[in-house]
Order: sequence, then structure tokens, then C-alpha cells
Amino acid sequence: MSIADVARLASVSVTTVSHVLSGKRPVAVDTRARVEDAIRTLGYRPHRVARSLRTKTSHLVALVSPDVTNPFYPTLARGLEDGLQGGGYRTLICNTERRPEHELEFLREMGDRGLDGVVLDSYTLTLDTITDVVPPEISMVRIGTTVLRDPGFDSVHADDERGAHDATAHLLRRWGRRVAMIQGPPGAGEARNAGYIQALTSAGLEVDPTLVVSGEWTRDGGAAAMRSLLRLPNPPSGVFCANDLMALGALDAARELRVAVPGQVALVGFDDIEAASYAVPPLTTVSNPAYETGLLAGIMLKERMTNQYTGTARTVTLPCRLIRRVTG
Repeated sequence: MSIADVARLASVSVTTVSHVLSGKRPVAVDTRARVEDAIRTLGYRPHRVARSLRTKTSHLVALVSPDVTNPFYPTLARGLEDGLQGGGYRTLICNTERRPEHELEFLREMGDRGLDGVVLDSYTLTLDTITDVVPPEISMVRIGTTVLRDPGFDSVHADDERGAHDATAHLLRRWGRRVAMIQGPPGAGEARNAGYIQALTSAGLEVDPTLVVSGEWTRDGGAAAMRSLLRLPNPPSGVFCANDLMALGALDAARELRVAVPGQVALVGFDDIEAASYAVPPLTTVSNPAYETGLLAGIMLKERMTNQYTGTARTVTLPCRLIRRVTG
């Protein structure tokens, strides 16, 4: 079925049908109803490839994320969809597995496929690399824990440094001065690492390198790091984990080694994924506003793609807060 068939059945012009489909021009209520009835009767669906060639827009947006198995990202994706509502946009999810070659591959493909926008979470790509790969006509919003200085495009991120500081300070106040951190891989989560150091400094403590362990952003990564901490001659009294998946793994390791949480070691995570409240015992953590991050990224991206906003780059920092449960 073609748009001409719809116009013929509804007794209107092809232009009128086009206006109904695009929503960009006002159409009389009764005329719109006739066109919509004709569309349903014929089962007409617009040919999106042909439309994108004609309008030079695809109405497709990519969310480039490091790990779709982390519950944080599905929540963020839901917020992004809600932020894009009303524009007819569809979202593609790209999982990079935190590998820079995958990030570059996806970004190059965005240009080849003519996508309208990208929401990017990457800690491996530099600003120069991003601007070299992504064509200027593609709108972009940067999210995540790594914040580029003067990026030239909009960004939304949580106040990771403050959240990490508050988590570490809480452990120091309640559970003693020997507080460790399970960090992400080298070069990742720098704001959370800085917050941990800042809290130690404010308490008059120096960083003990034996109490800082790096691991993958996974449950297994957290478990491996926690085992090494608990096997120290003088193990920590508290552990701050750079995300909740690591913290859940740390809880697994403590259970495996028969170390009581929080009796022998306290534990705090970061993100407040749904599983945190169902852990045994429930996990103390820092809220990371995933839905709000996605929502704002979608709104800002849509404003760029539709030229509602053409001004200088905007940066939105969302607050984090400590969620006190049992482990810490």
C-alpha cells in the first residue's frame, strides 16, 4: 500500500496524508479521522527508509552503553525513551562490553546509518576521538561517570564524587578508620575514586594502597577483590564498592569466607539497583538516578535534534544520596 492509496480512500490529497503522518502541520479533526481510518483499513505503514532519504532524518537514536547486563542501564534506557516521547524516535541499544574498539565501531556505524542522535557512556574515548568519528550533524549527549572537560556537547551525569565521599565518610564514622575501596578497572570511575580519597583526607587519613583494589564492574570482579581484602593480615573494617554489582560480589565473598556483614566488615555499594534492596542482608548503597539521567538525556537530545535548542553545551549534574540499609 502507498500513501496515494490512503489519500484515494480518504478522499484527500497526498499532501494532507503526509501532514497527518508527520504531525508537523495542522489538519482538521474530521479530515484527520478519515485519513486515520483509511490507514487502519489498508494497513498502511510508512516506508521509513524512503522517508529518511527524503527528509534526511532517520528518527533513530543509539544508546551506546558499556554493559547492558548491569540493571542500571535498562532503567536508564526507559528514562531515555520517555524523554524522547512525542518525536517519533526509536532507540537502538549498543553494548560495547567496555571495549574501545567496539565503541569506535558503533560510533562509526552511527554515521554510516544516518542516525539522528547518540547517547554515549564511555570512559575509554577521548574528546578528539569522538569528534573525529561522529559526524557533526549527529546530535550527542554524554552520560556516565567519566566527564570530559569542555566537551562541546551536552552531558548528564550524577555527582559521583560527592556520593562516593558520603559513602566513605559514613563508613569511617560508624565502622572504624580502616576503610577500603573496590574500584573499577584502571582509568574508570575516577570521580568515585576521588570521592573516596577526599573522605579519607577530610578525616586526617592517608590512602593505604593495600586497601585499594581494582576489579571488573561485575559481581565476579567484586568477589575476587573482596577475597584479597579479607585475606590481608589486617583486613578492613569497612569496604566501599564502586558499584552495586561489585558490592553484591563482595557480599558473596564474605559469606564464602564466613565473615559477618556488617558484624566483622561493613559494606556500601553505589547505584541502588533493584537487587540491592533484596540482598541478604540488604545492601547499603548510594543512589545513582538512572531513570532521571536517561530522561534528561532524551529531552536534551530531542531539543538538539529538532533545533529547539541550538545554544552552547549544557551540563547537568544530578545529586546522589546515601541509602542506609543493613550492610553498612
